[in-house]
Amino acid sequence: MRFKASIQNITTFTKLTASLNSLGPLAWVKLSDDQVCFTIIPEQGTQVWAALSIDTIFETYTVQSAANNVINLEVPLGPLNRALKSALNATSAQIRLTKKDSMPLLALTIVTTSSSNSYSAFPTGASNDGGLDAPFDDSFGGGNRETIITQEVPVRVLAPDTVAGLHEPQCREPDVHIILPPLLQLKSISDRFTKLALAGARSGPGSTASRTRLEMAANMHGCLKMSIKTDAMSISSVWTDLSNPELDPGQVAGGEIGISEHPSTRMKLLGSADGRSEEGWASVRIDGRDWGKVMSVGRLGGRVIACFCHEHALILYVYLPSDNGEDESVLTVRDLALAFLITPLNN
Repeated sequence: MRFKASIQNITTFTKLTASLNSLGPLAWVKLSDDQVCFTIIPEQGTQVWAALSIDTIFETYTVQSAANNVINLEVPLGPLNRALKSALNATSAQIRLTKKDSMPLLALTIVTTSSSNSYSAFPTGASNDGGLDAPFDDSFGGGNRETIITQEVPVRVLAPDTVAGLHEPQCREPDVHIILPPLLQLKSISDRFTKLALAGARSGPGSTASRTRLEMAANMHGCLKMSIKTDAMSISSVWTDLSNPELDPGQVAGGEIGISEHPSTRMKLLGSADGRSEEGWASVRIDGRDWGKVMSVGRLGGRVIACFCHEHALILYVYLPSDNGEDESVLTVRDLALAFLITPLNN
């Protein structure tokens, strides 16, 4: 079993692990020849299914195993994120699967250069020995020094049988799909709504809704609505002039005919662009604080498409920024980085 890769995009990798860590402490990481997959399936809350192409994060990449060159790991996201933070200013970084005292580890080797004679302090991550292995190399002239640091993150190797039953859940075709406004803007407003709802519900034990019901709704005319209703208050915010991306005939069963019969096509015949019509809306009720955690993925940038299955599920598809000229008006799975399945609350 062998895994070794050089990291070409430390910033994206660090932001990704920080976002995932807000939703769960452990991730199932699946390494294969063409993808790196991060999966979080908490007992309660949002599921994450992230599938990244190799060149999104890595430059050189090698994975070998007796199980068709697939390695499954259980990785603690907090220690991994702290280790990656120490590499943000590195000139190069490599990650590999190794062992220490029979314990499997992800070893992150970081190379930095400095023109000063002073030592730099780096976070120790989760390694047992402080995470530092930093010999100095004076091969650079003119006072430049190369520092090599190794951060070690304990992991657990998962047998193929352990993860064989884990599959991305299947949902019915969405009634509405819409490109969301900036997630940090959504997070700010939803956090404010949640705090107001909790403050208004603290009238006595048992009366507060520990899971604040935030209602999200959208239509096929570029409108998004976020609202909270309690016995004491009712507030909402509405966005208009958002984009509803077109479906790609090549990725819809039945092609053009399938699109003509798609639920979102029927929903487009209802409602209006000013958001005032009560028709044509698909909505779900979700936990406000869980939604706030999901919004942390906004640090990655890129576009986010929300797919509403009316009163059934809300799925967010997060696309990393791309320089390939991809048409953002078309809903496609190309360049998809993460998929969030947000658990709806019962009425």
